[in-house]
Amino acid sequence: MESLERDVTESENGSVVCATTVNRVDAAEDGWVVQMKTTGSHGSEESEAEADAVMARTVINATGLSAPFILNSIGKTLSPSFSPINIWYARGSYASYHGPGVSNVKHLIYPVPETGKNKHSFTSLGTHLTIDLGGNIKFGPDIEWIEPPAGEGWKVDGSLVYDERAMDYWMDHLIASSKQIPSMYQSVRSYLPGIKEEGLQPDYVGIRPKLGPPNTGFQDFVFRKDYAAGGDKKTGGPMISLLGIESPGLTSSLAIGEYVERHLVDSVLSITPVNNRLVIVNELMELLTELLTPL
Repeated sequence: MESLERDVTESENGSVVCATTVNRVDAAEDGWVVQMKTTGSHGSEESEAEADAVMARTVINATGLSAPFILNSIGKTLSPSFSPINIWYARGSYASYHGPGVSNVKHLIYPVPETGKNKHSFTSLGTHLTIDLGGNIKFGPDIEWIEPPAGEGWKVDGSLVYDERAMDYWMDHLIASSKQIPSMYQSVRSYLPGIKEEGLQPDYVGIRPKLGPPNTGFQDFVFRKDYAAGGDKKTGGPMISLLGIESPGLTSSLAIGEYVERHLVDSVLSITPVNNRLVIVNELMELLTELLTPL
């Protein structure tokens, strides 16, 4: 990380700003006005935060699974015909395992995706085996589609609903339970038939905002380019949004950064989600080859 930070700070006009919140982004005639608030280095109170604004020719919306909400919140400033990006929510549970059937396991195991009616198809990586830093085996995540009641949590315009009922809904769905254990057991025993169901215990849960509904296939690693000033590519600065960056987003983050810089920042290239994934794999392999080649 220190090496990456030096790459930025030692470049022309590069800087890394920490403890900074982006409060607002507005489209301008030839770029974007980004309003920020930076707290002090010793945990200053909000009242002591320093407000600032910068004019950016290009904005990279790399806010992880929150990227669609950011884009939706400024969509109408991009174009009156902007259609908000709909979000579907997938709950994923993990289970720890202590029991027989895994004594020879030394690495991660990813099952082949299941296809067909009522299968997870390509909407998830399947209930795979992972090993934590302590050497403990966990299985997950499975996939359980949930549908928040109207008004619970995020609105389609990107704003967040702060009310007790909404918070209770999300907190309830983040509690690990044994409800998913039987289905997880059936999934895991398809590639590890020696495990026992009683060895599985609920561990933790996460909720993934997905770009597509069930049974629609992969819709991740989508790179979208919008322009300020009503979408005018000649005068409006680009905003590049990285949408649906799920696993292995962290592993491929350096390759994604190189791909965006090489192909999207000054390009009008039109790309599809499927091509995104293939190109990122190629870029990642090239980067890993460079890193692993002996000096």
